[in-house]
Amino acid sequence: MLTVSDLIEFETRLADEFNHGKIPHPIHLSDGNEAQLIEIFESIEDDDWVFCSWRSHYQCLLKGVPQSELLDAIRTGRSIALTFPKYRVYSSAIVGGQLPQALGVASALKRMGKNDNVWCFVGDMTSETGTFFENWKYSINHDLPITFVLEDNNKSVCTDTRKVWNCEHLYFEKEMPKVIYYSYESK
Repeated sequence: MLTVSDLIEFETRLADEFNHGKIPHPIHLSDGNEAQLIEIFESIEDDDWVFCSWRSHYQCLLKGVPQSELLDAIRTGRSIALTFPKYRVYSSAIVGGQLPQALGVASALKRMGKNDNVWCFVGDMTSETGTFFENWKYSINHDLPITFVLEDNNKSVCTDTRKVWNCEHLYFEKEMPKVIYYSYESK
């Protein structure tokens, strides 16, 4: 299993390559949530599916995508829409774009009688949208094998989530079925 240091080292390397013009494409780096992700991935099996937003480098690494393969994808401009079918990792650069895909896979798994689970990672801003609520509600009502992981750093890019929604707490910040919530501070 990868360590916090391994993840930070990977993102530091990417930042250095980007800052030196070696990666001419947009990248969204993660930081501050390494320990929480490592803990969550202890429950994710090889046959499980992982769906993420545009910040998915850590999830790819923790799901088993080799660093060299991930680096190639990032260097060729796919950092914000990484897809590795062999490792069952899919991400979307569209806000909430991973939600219907994750729900569709969970629905198919249930129909086929599979024991696999879907893990769908979303940011705090996405968790407050109607599309998140509708996908979550459908998963509950149909008892689908999906877990939503709400990653709360209190911002969407540079926008304060709670100010946008004029709320002190996020709706899914409390304990909810099929939702794992954690907060962290990006450095």
